[in-house]
Amino acid sequence: MSDTREFKLPDVGEGLTEAEIVSWKVKPGDAVKVNDIVVEIETAKSLVELPCPFGGTVAELMVPEGETVAVGTPIISVSTGAGGAAAPAEAAPAAKAAPDESVIETPPDDEAIEPGLIGGPAPGGRTSVLVGYGPRTTEAKRRPRKGAGSGVSSAAARQDVNAAFSTAPTRAPEVQAEEAEEAAPVVPAAKGSPQPIRVLAKPPVRKLAKDLGVDINTIEPSGPGGVVTRADVEAVANGAVAAPAAMVPARAPGAEETRIPVKGVRKMTAQAMVSSAFTAPHVTEWVTLDVTRTMRFVKRLRQQREFRDVKVSPLLVIAKAVCLAVRRTPEVNATWDEAAGEIVLKHYVNLGIAAATPRGLVVPNVKNADQLSLRELADALGELVATARSGKTQPAEMAGGTFTITNVGVFGVDSGTPILNPGETGILAVGAIRKQPWVVGNRIRPRDVTTLALSFDHRVVDGEQGSRFLADVAELLQDPASALLY
Repeated sequence: MSDTREFKLPDVGEGLTEAEIVSWKVKPGDAVKVNDIVVEIETAKSLVELPCPFGGTVAELMVPEGETVAVGTPIISVSTGAGGAAAPAEAAPAAKAAPDESVIETPPDDEAIEPGLIGGPAPGGRTSVLVGYGPRTTEAKRRPRKGAGSGVSSAAARQDVNAAFSTAPTRAPEVQAEEAEEAAPVVPAAKGSPQPIRVLAKPPVRKLAKDLGVDINTIEPSGPGGVVTRADVEAVANGAVAAPAAMVPARAPGAEETRIPVKGVRKMTAQAMVSSAFTAPHVTEWVTLDVTRTMRFVKRLRQQREFRDVKVSPLLVIAKAVCLAVRRTPEVNATWDEAAGEIVLKHYVNLGIAAATPRGLVVPNVKNADQLSLRELADALGELVATARSGKTQPAEMAGGTFTITNVGVFGVDSGTPILNPGETGILAVGAIRKQPWVVGNRIRPRDVTTLALSFDHRVVDGEQGSRFLADVAELLQDPASALLY
C-alpha cells in the first residue's frame, strides 16, 4: 500500500501570507523526485518556482491555476509508495524507517546562502531545509555575503572611470581637443559595505514588516547597534515606481465593465506608492539639456571591442552619471529614520532601475553600482532588465535600493513627476531623447535633447542640494568628459 502525502503552500522566505497558483509543472500520474519543480506561484513581489519535498507519483492537484491561497494550504498530494508488501504477522517488527527528509550539508566557506533559501539561515538560529518541511532545529552558521569583501578600490574605480570616458579611435573631431585635456581626478569618498544581516527590531517594526509582507531577516539595518528601523522596512517594501496599465482580460460579450483583481506585484505597488506619497514630502525639479555628446559617446562605445557583446544605451551613461553625482551630494542617497530622528547617509549606491513586466512594474537594483566599471555596470544592467522582464526577479534583488532611475522616455514621454520608493530620498525620471532645434554658438542647430526630472524627500534634501545634484547629472550628460573631474 502506498502513502499519500500533501505538500502545503510554504512561506517562501518573504514573510508573506498568501500566493497565487500561476501554473502547474506536473499533472496527476506524473512521477516526481525530491526537489523537482512542480508549481510556479506569484507572491506580492515576484514569481517563485516551488520544488517538491518528497518523491513519488502525483495523485492530485488540489488548487487550480489562478486561485490565491493562504500559506499552509495543501496544494498537491503525492503518492510516495513507501508502504511496500505487507509483512507476515509473526515476523519481527521492521526497523524504524529513516525519514525521507533530505539532509542539507553545510556549504563550503566561500559559498554564501541567502536567508530563507534551502540550506540557508532561518529565524531562531535554525537552518532551512526542503520547502514545505519547515526549518530544522539545528544551529545555523551564518556565512558572509557574497562579494562583501570584493569592493573595487577607489584607485581602481578612478582608473575604470578614466578609461571609460577617455579618448577612442573613432572619437568625433569636434570633441577630440576637449577630450585630450586631462583633469586631475578628485579622490572619492571612502566607500563602506552594507552591514551584516542582523535580526534586531522592536515589536512595532516587526509587525509592520509582517503587514507589508517583508521578511525582516533579510533587511539591512540602519539603526543604532544594527537595529532594523521602520524606515528600513518601508525601504524594502517598495515593489515599483509606478504601475503600468493592467493586463486587461478579454471583454465579456455585452459587459459594460471589467473588474481586475488587485493582487501580487500590483497590490504591493499600490501599498508602496500610497505609503510613499503620504509619508515623504515630495519636491520635483526639472532640467532640459543637450545630450548630443552623450549620444556620440554611446555610439563610440558600441564600436569598441570591449562593449560589442553587451547592450550599450544612454541609460548606461545616465546610471554612471548618477553614481558620480552622488559623491558630491550624498544626501540624495540617504534614508530618513523617523524612529531614531536621524538622516542615514549611505556610503554605497544600490541603483534601482524601473522595469516594466507583464505583471507590473518592478524595481530591482544593482548592488554597489558606484564601485563598478562602465563595462561591469553594462553587464549588471543587462542582466537586471532581462531577469525582470522574464518575471524571475527575486525579493532580495529589489531590497535595499538607495536611489532609483525610471526611464519613461522609452514610451515616448518627455518626463514626469516620479514618486519616491519608500525609504529612498531621490528618484530620477529620464524623458525621451529627441532631435530639437538648439542654440549652439549663437546658431540654431538640430541637437539631441532630453528632460530630466528629480523628485526628492524635502525632509532630507533641500532645494540647494537637489539642484546641485541635478545640475551635476546634467553636466555629465552634456559633456561625458567632465567625469574626469569626479
